[in-house]
Amino acid sequence: MASWPSFSWRFPPADDLQSEADSEILDKYDSIQREIEQLMIAKNHDYGEVWREMRVSSMTDLILMKLLRIKQIENQDGRTLVSEGLDANYADIVNYSIFALILRQYTTTQP
Repeated sequence: MASWPSFSWRFPPADDLQSEADSEILDKYDSIQREIEQLMIAKNHDYGEVWREMRVSSMTDLILMKLLRIKQIENQDGRTLVSEGLDANYADIVNYSIFALILRQYTTTQP
């Protein structure tokens, strides 16, 4: 299994934090991470694990579509009629990015 890049994906441990505000940010980060993970599990249940058959470039296209949708929603001052709002689009980008990282790692370790 390939190792992850040398950069850190996490905030420093709580005991190394500079302030109470940093601790609150870490708590919020962990909470949002759990919500996004639950969203991924729910969507995989509804749609299956189609992402496993996708190319990384397709994930990039999906991320770009979500970014364009975010810009559109922002230009409408956050108003939507039937589509998902900003938070859902950001969460989808996070999950697509993680799937792309998994696919990249998997494809670089296969013979």
